[in-house]
Amino acid sequence: MPAQPSPPPRSAARDRLLATAADVFYADGIHAVGVDRLIAAAGVTKATFYRHFPSKEDLVLAYLRLRDAAVRADVERAVATARDPRGQVDAVMGWLAEEVCGPGFRGCPFINAAAEYPDPEHPVRVLVAEHRIWFRDTLAAVLRAAGHPEPLAAAASLLLARDGAMVGGYLDGTDARATLLRTADALLAHVDR
Repeated sequence: MPAQPSPPPRSAARDRLLATAADVFYADGIHAVGVDRLIAAAGVTKATFYRHFPSKEDLVLAYLRLRDAAVRADVERAVATARDPRGQVDAVMGWLAEEVCGPGFRGCPFINAAAEYPDPEHPVRVLVAEHRIWFRDTLAAVLRAAGHPEPLAAAASLLLARDGAMVGGYLDGTDARATLLRTADALLAHVDR
């Protein structure tokens, strides 16, 4: 993974801008939200915005890095709660199932961002790809520890099921949660509990 630039020093204004971006990008879409709206909603000046984020794209990348860090922390917590490797798989899938239909759920922020940036070479898409690779590899490691005979293939299947559940959770609500858990159980049927 390429080295990420070190973030500017933390400040209340930067934190407000990131929190505002997280809310409005997720609710309304990235391209639908302009810099002026972000500045007004965060209660900062244009100079403050550009001091922290030289462009809107820099803010988009910071927003996605923030989401990536949150997902990594959530997965780490889920894995830490389990007593054994199979329980780790169950804990991660349980966390995902809860995420899929939580309050205010509007789909996966990474899938949403990828839909707005069709060029696979764009930095946003590169960051999305890095997140997906990390998630697939994390699932494969947990599956390997649980004794799955084909951890990479199973991880790819779970990632695809997760993608479908994220879209289905937004469109259909709670049915996606149960379907995701059934799919995970079917993929793990031959792994000892």
